[in-house]
Formats: sequence, structure tokens, C-alpha cells
Amino acid sequence: MTPQSGLSFDQAPPILAPFRFFLAAPLFAVLAAAVLLWHGPEWLLSRWLPSVLALTHLMTLGFLGMTMMGAMFQMLPVVAGVPVARPVAIALAVFGFLAAGTLALASGFLLASPGLMRLALGLLGMGFALFVAASGYSLIRASAGATVRSMQFALIALALTVALGLVLASNYGWNWWLAERVRFTNLHLAWGLLGWVGLLVIGVSYQVVPMFQLTPAFPKRLTAWLAGSLFALLAAWSLLMLGGMEAYAPFVGALPAFGFALFAAITLRLQKQRRRKVSDVTLLFWRFGLAALLLALTLWLVGQFIPQLSDGQVYPFLLGMLFIAGFAVSVVNGMLYKIVPFLVWFHLQSLMVGTAAKVPNMKEILPEKKMRRQMGLHFAAAPLLAASTLLPPLIYPAALAFGASMLLLETNLLFAYGVYRRNVKLVS
Repeated sequence: MTPQSGLSFDQAPPILAPFRFFLAAPLFAVLAAAVLLWHGPEWLLSRWLPSVLALTHLMTLGFLGMTMMGAMFQMLPVVAGVPVARPVAIALAVFGFLAAGTLALASGFLLASPGLMRLALGLLGMGFALFVAASGYSLIRASAGATVRSMQFALIALALTVALGLVLASNYGWNWWLAERVRFTNLHLAWGLLGWVGLLVIGVSYQVVPMFQLTPAFPKRLTAWLAGSLFALLAAWSLLMLGGMEAYAPFVGALPAFGFALFAAITLRLQKQRRRKVSDVTLLFWRFGLAALLLALTLWLVGQFIPQLSDGQVYPFLLGMLFIAGFAVSVVNGMLYKIVPFLVWFHLQSLMVGTAAKVPNMKEILPEKKMRRQMGLHFAAAPLLAASTLLPPLIYPAALAFGASMLLLETNLLFAYGVYRRNVKLVS
């Protein structure tokens, strides 16, 4: 499979439309590491602590949100053939609202400031509304396909996540009017992590795993029903939770967990069948992330049927670290190391057609040695973060390793963008 097979790059947006999201994302993760270092083991006292809420949103809105929205701006024209209208202006506006809103939200939690929370509500509400409207309009016009369907369901999940999040955040801005905080928070987490992050990763993987890892294509029987079934099961679980039928929720909630586990198992099997047997950084990130996903799903399933475990203090922190730091950050990090060099190569190739200039290859754009150094730090940081939920003093080396890993990721992405800028100057 060639890099371009089945894809359309003629409508790809200018490189800075997705790149500004990619370049900003690791900085939010560095801020999250700083929050962990500042608060130390005390952050494990309660999931409702301001430091925990700030940390969670710096990771989910800041790191994951930035990278996934940047990927959507790039992939909608390439995979779905329907670019976002005025991509440069809309991407810049969404980026500005999201970056400022995330910083205001984290600061509002840490400083217990209702004013900052209200500012965050406005900024994030406008940013997400613009993104959902622009992306939704493109996806409605897109030709049907497995990746497009997954993106459509993921975007609906994002809209539900944002709606729930705005309701919850308003509690901090207007005097604690909401009585159902715990139930709404659990729904917010499920739709954000499993719905938005999980379904988008699944949809994107249908393209990037065969394309960049040289594996066979995902089975059509799986891609035809997986995203829709997972979305429907999440909706059924949510209705049970809202209807006060929590006793039945674990049985329904187990089904999407099995669906995500099936996706992880099939992806790992396809990777074993890849044509190029040498393991690269992206492949190792994916394997690490999928292993963490399977651990998180196992822990979640056990917790659903053993209340003594899920009601414990450690459970939500360990589950969150496995899913967010272990799975989501790892897979996104791995995808960045393929998407970013490829975008630089593609845009330089377009600019240098008809010139004597030589387009740098992918390894020159982002050397393997740089990526492996950062990967090693992440592979140390993620287990340390999970272990720190059981041995709280480990949070200090865990936060240092994670912050250093994200700083290295930032410098690596800047290196790749620097290659682009230098070569543009050569032909301008």
C-alpha cells in the first residue's frame, strides 16, 4: 500500500492548520506534569480535588484535544474528501478558543475562581461549537466509509462530552446548583474517553495502521459495525445511568469494553502480519498503548462487578492513568511520529516540484534516534504514573519523567517543523 493509495491529498489544508495544534499539545502535558510535581502525593486524596480536575483537563483538552482536532482538520479532506470550509481561519479560531479556554479552566480549578470558570465556559463553548459545526458539515457531505462513520460517531460523542462538561463546569461558576455531580461526571468521562477519544482512534487506525505500519487492512466485517455498535452501547449504558437503573449498567457497560478489547486484539494481530518486520517507534507506541488499553478495560470490568474495588480510593486514579497516559497518550504520540514527518514531506514535495531542490526523506525530517529517546522516557513515565497510585511517593519521578518526555516530544516536533521552514526558504 503506497502512502497515497485510497487517499486524496489535493485538498489538504496548509501545513500550519494542523501543525499549530500538534506543536501546542505537548506544552499542555508539560503543565500537567508541573501540577503533579507541585501537589505531590496529596493529589491522590480525592478525585474531586482542584489539582486532579486541572490535571485531567490539561491532558484531555490540552494534549489529546489539540492533537485530535489537528488530525481532524488534516484527515477530513484527505480521507473523507471534504475539507473544512475556510480551514485556515476556522482552525486558527478553534485553536485560539481551545488553548485559552483550557488554560482558563485549569486556572479556574486551581485558583477556585468562578470568574475564570465562566471565562472558560465561554471560550470552550465557542471553540467546540465552531469545531463541531465545521467538522459536522464536512462529515455530512462525505462519502460513506468505515473511517467516516467512526468520525461521525466520535464527533457526536464529542458534542455530548462538551455539553456535559459545560453543565459540570457551570457548577463551579454559579454556586453549586447541580445535585447530580457524580453521575454527570461519570457520563462526561465515558463519552469523552470512550466515545470521542476511543471512536476517533478506531476510525483513524483504519487508515494509519495499514498505511504507515504496512499491515493488512482491518476486516470489513469489523469495520462495518464496530463504531456504530460501540456508540449504541454507550448510549444504552447512559440511559440506564440517567434512569436510575444502575444495577443493570455493569452488564450493558461490559459490552463496549469487550468491543474495545476486540479492536485492540485485532490490531495487535494485524501488526504481527505486517510486511516490514522491523519494529519502528510508532509500532512500539501502539503496542504499548494497546496493552495499557487491555489492562484498563480489565480493571474497569472487574470494578463493575466488585463494588469494593471500584469504590476504593485508588481505583479511579489507576484506571485514569492506564487509559489516558498508558493508552491514549501513547497511541497519539505514535501517530504524531508518522503524521508529522509525512506532512512535512508531502508539503515540501508539492513546493519543490519542478525545482532542483531535493526533498528530505522521512528519517531526515525526524531522525529515529530522537524519537527513540523520547519513547524510552514515555515508557518509563507511564508505568511510574500508574504505580504512583499504589505507592504515592513515586509521583515525583513519574511526573519528572513524563514532563521530560513531553518536552522531548515538543523539541522533536519543532525539529521537524524547522526542516520544513528551512527548505521552504531554499525554494522561496
